[in-house]
Formats: sequence, structure tokens, C-alpha cells
Amino acid sequence: MADDQVVRTLAFEYLNRLSEGGTRPVTWEALSWFQVEGVRIPLVSQPGIFKPKVLDLPISIRTTYRPPGEKRPYEDEIDEQGFLRYRYRGTDPQHRDNVLLRRAMEQGVTLIYLEGVAQGMYLPHGAAIIEDHPGDLTFGVQLLPIDATAVGMVNVTILDATTRRYYMRLVKQRTTQAAFREHVLAAYRNRCTFCRLGHRELLDAAHIIPDAAGGKPVVTNGMSMCKIHHAAYDANIVGVRPDYVAEVREDVLHEADGPMLRHGLQQLHGSRIHVPRSEQKRPSVEALERRYEEFRAAG
Repeated sequence: MADDQVVRTLAFEYLNRLSEGGTRPVTWEALSWFQVEGVRIPLVSQPGIFKPKVLDLPISIRTTYRPPGEKRPYEDEIDEQGFLRYRYRGTDPQHRDNVLLRRAMEQGVTLIYLEGVAQGMYLPHGAAIIEDHPGDLTFGVQLLPIDATAVGMVNVTILDATTRRYYMRLVKQRTTQAAFREHVLAAYRNRCTFCRLGHRELLDAAHIIPDAAGGKPVVTNGMSMCKIHHAAYDANIVGVRPDYVAEVREDVLHEADGPMLRHGLQQLHGSRIHVPRSEQKRPSVEALERRYEEFRAAG
């Protein structure tokens, strides 16, 4: 059997590949079926702190997903220094799991942090435990992008404050966007709002109001789109009226090209888009109005 460091390195490479560089969540099943030399080594289990039998120290810690408004069993949060405050297992600092995490901190072992973004879906990150706070039953954890960790284990002891904050912002940004995509695609039943394409790997969660313009990562500010229609929407080639009717920019309507232009874009003009069954998850009329004005100005 491969040694401890080899197993951890291969696990990070596996998760980096599955998550497309830390941008796509991974299923519980995929986390459970990681193998090295034909030996199955689960990367996740109940409870949140997990040590496989073949390793001396934990391989992963996990934050459970809960729908908006529901509390997790343990509430993890970011402190004023930018570290994740990861809750102890229980209230005994000498609980076996807490002792193992303390040993991982002392030995400088980088763990996998699995952040729940939807039911049974986790976005993987690197996690270096750098502080122990028995007074409030938490560990201080530096989160790291999975792609940076997979390329080479990051030595957190030499990171300056600016780099640490950058890594934390990147991790939280990826988590927010991954959760946004999962929730939007689920609301649209994994189909493009324009063409009904149902191949999930070809779908994006398109913002109605972009992040840079103050748009929030909520379902009502998103629509599920295939990659072609997402690009067309962002480029204001295709727009959506507040009454959920698609329009194609005037100049594009009169272009002559191949079947992709005719069937993929021009025939959308005047058609009603597919929206979620739940009214609470449908696109915000106010957001569509604002974005439609931008589309009209572009044409």
C-alpha cells in the first residue's frame, strides 16, 4: 500500500480533476469510491471529521449543507483574521477526533475540506489547521484552493497575510458560485431555459444582473442556460423580456448563416422561455426589466 503522503497527494489530484479545478461540486458517491492501487479509500463519512483505516491522521473535514434558513449541526464561520473556525467534535477537547486534528496541525498535514453546497454535493478545498481554540471549541483553518493544493502542498507557514486573504476569498467565491449553479440548475430541472437542452455538463447558471453590477447569487437572479445561449445572453445577442419572452437582437435576426444561427438563435425570437414551476424560484421581474433595458440599448 502507498504511504500516507502518496495517498494524500493522489486524493488531492483526484478531487482537483473531478471538481474541474475546484469549481464544480463532487457527489458523495464519488468521494466514497476513491482508490489507490485497487484499494478503496473513502474520503468522506459520518461524522464530519474522517480518518480512513489506512491512514494515521484524518483525510477530510466536512461542513454539512443545509437549505437557506436551516441551521447546520455545527455552525462554522470565518473569523476576523479570515480563518475558518471549524467546530470541535462534541465538547471534549480530548475527544479522539479533536486530538487527531490537533496532531494534523502539529505535523503540518494538509487536509481536504468538503463544503456542502447542495444535498449530497460538496466543493473540495485544501485545509491547513493552524490554530487551536479549546476555549470556544474550535480550530482555526486556512482554506486553500484545491487546484493550488493539488499542484504542490502549500506551506501555510510562509504565506503572508495578503496571500492568505486572497486564498480565502477565492475559496468562498468558488463556493458561492458552485452553490448558485446547483440551486439554479435544480430549479430548472437541469434544462436550458431557451432550448431545453438537458445535458447537465453543458449547462451554466447565468446571472441576470452580473456580480459586478450588484447581482446576488440567488435563484431569482439566475437562469439555467446551455453554454451557447449563455454566451449569447451575456453578449446581448439574446434578451429576455419581463414577461418571459425571448428576443433576438435586430441585426442578428437579419443575418444569413448556417443552421446553428437559424435554429439555435433566430428561432428563439418571440418564444416563451422555460421557467421553474415554483413562482418563488422564477426570474425576478425587476431584474429582467433592468437587464432587458441593457439588451435594448445594445441593439
